[in-house]
Amino acid sequence: CFNIRWLEEVTTPRSKMLLHVELIFALNAQTRLTSTPIHYGIVLDAGSSHTALYIYKWPADKQNGTGVVTQHSECHVKGGGISSYAGKQGAAGQSLETCLDQAVKDIPKERHQLTPVYLGATAGMRLLHISSPELAAQILQEVGHKIQSYPFSYQGAAILSGQEEGAYGWVTVNYLLENFIKYGFVGRWFSPGRPTVGALDLGGASTQITFATQEEVEDEHDMMKLHLYGQKYSLYTHSFLCYGQDQVLKRLLAHIVKSQDYSGSVTHPCYPAGHNRTLKLNSIFNSPCTAEYKPSSYNSQASLTVQGSGHYEHCLSNVSEIFSFDSCPFSQCSFDKVFQPNVTGSFMAFSAFFYVHSFLQHTTGITVKTPSQLEEAAKTVCTMTFNQLLLLAPQQKSRLQDYCASSVFVKILMLRGYSFDETSFPRISFQKKAGDASVGWALGYMLSLSSLLPAEMVGLRKALTPGAWGTLLFLFVLQLAAVLVFILLRVCVGKKKGGSESTI
Repeated sequence: CFNIRWLEEVTTPRSKMLLHVELIFALNAQTRLTSTPIHYGIVLDAGSSHTALYIYKWPADKQNGTGVVTQHSECHVKGGGISSYAGKQGAAGQSLETCLDQAVKDIPKERHQLTPVYLGATAGMRLLHISSPELAAQILQEVGHKIQSYPFSYQGAAILSGQEEGAYGWVTVNYLLENFIKYGFVGRWFSPGRPTVGALDLGGASTQITFATQEEVEDEHDMMKLHLYGQKYSLYTHSFLCYGQDQVLKRLLAHIVKSQDYSGSVTHPCYPAGHNRTLKLNSIFNSPCTAEYKPSSYNSQASLTVQGSGHYEHCLSNVSEIFSFDSCPFSQCSFDKVFQPNVTGSFMAFSAFFYVHSFLQHTTGITVKTPSQLEEAAKTVCTMTFNQLLLLAPQQKSRLQDYCASSVFVKILMLRGYSFDETSFPRISFQKKAGDASVGWALGYMLSLSSLLPAEMVGLRKALTPGAWGTLLFLFVLQLAAVLVFILLRVCVGKKKGGSESTI
């Protein structure tokens, strides 16, 4: 027998073994980060109000749907959406240069030619395609040529349908929340067994609602079936064109102008009291969304003065008239004769939903977690003067006059349109990001087009390289032997002390 005080002073063999295990995992993770090539992908989200460029990345040895795609960086294009450059040859493509230049810097040079680039245009381009298919095609061609002049792998530019936009947003939300698949410590991808989360998207020209449902979807145009990671999902998804935030504000103003007999000066109940602005009639009636309010003949360059009155009830009445709740050809509808099953489960609301919700909480101090709090916050904002709003949110000066109308619109859309109530509304999470990734349809779009979402469940995968597993196994055996030696030494010391006592 020999002196074992050093073993007792350092630590127990079991804790030493765990330290070795943790060290091996950490070293292996670091090794994989530095040794495994990284794949990159770029998505240009060409929305109605602006364009955003997102760069995603994932380990090259973990493609084919292993659920490890993360956001690398993002860049927001200055100016309006690409549809706003209609008739201005080359301008849409030029607007993307700054962000494409940034992508060249953000992605390692040796990966440039292997990096796919996708451009997806949404409701702004859908509206332009309705009013002028030729101009829409020209813009897509121009932005395509611009992207192709960069050293990436151009995969095309397309206008997404409303159904696609809603479904891709739903995929993004649930992918980021790891509701499809999760990676376990023991080295296996597994289904966490959690229910999926519905997606609520509010853009500049359209709004989307998408969620999994077990109810019958009575309108087949609003039904989508997906097969991901060995699971089948039945989705209800609908996109309401002309119900995006910017188009709603334009439609509301057009409705007010019409209801006040197209006079040169109108009172806007949703604008703050004392606030007024002057604009051209063409800026109101230049959209397919305001066609129903457009006078048979008018001077498009004529000026219109809009004076705010800050009257919540009148604002509520005018915004409500933009919706149609009158008739329903199905067993139940949301609005505008569109079928919708009952909302179920949790939801994530993003894009403009997040910004309106955040503004309400910031300016009123109300948490806005219930329908009554949403109504109270909207009413509070609508009764504030422009100067009061300016003191609370000076950085948003250019949009302050719109927040009353936007808040009332969100209230009507969610509570009366989508039928969220005291039970279901608190289950809505208003978020800008999930983890380090911006929430929207872009990630889901890239995952789908690059085949990173498999239909079948991913099988067993080792969390460590074979060499690391071998080292870990060796250390485990070594520490197990140390435990046995430790026990034997304890027994040996005990017997020695016992023999000495008996001699005495």
